Amino acid sequence: MRTTLAAAIVFVATIAVAPAWAQAPAGDPSSDIDALRAAVRADKRALVAKTLALTPEEAKKFWPIYDEYQRKVSRSDNAVASAIEDVVARDKPMSDPLAKQIANEMYQADKTELDARKTMQGKVMKALPPKKAIRYLQLESKIRAMQDYDIAKGIPLVK
Repeated sequence: MRTTLAAAIVFVATIAVAPAWAQAPAGDPSSDIDALRAAVRADKRALVAKTLALTPEEAKKFWPIYDEYQRKVSRSDNAVASAIEDVVARDKPMSDPLAKQIANEMYQADKTELDARKTMQGKVMKALPPKKAIRYLQLESKIRAMQDYDIAKGIPLVK
């Protein structure tokens, strides 16, 4: 049972992520992690707009969903940052109660982000044509993965 579930998860992840790399034109920031990082730092909203090429009617439906999701994710990111600051700021070994508290805070932040993503995905799938919706979901997933990696590489392990 677990093997089947694991295989299904890997299969879905492969389907969701692989086409974006395979279909991205040369020079497209979404096809190169360093270019994506630079484009997101410069103007994430402009990158999304360029990648989706929304019609005015699609844009009217999409941008409020995008803005709401970004606000929710920002709150989640702030909660994670606060928990991470608790880890990084310590010069001495961490107590077990504090470690449990930080673990719970990080879990809650992840859950909040996942709930926001689920809500956003449902709304985007209704607001946009399916191909544009999945293109946005792929782009957002790549951006989040890149940001998570950038954060993770700078965090030392707890003493």
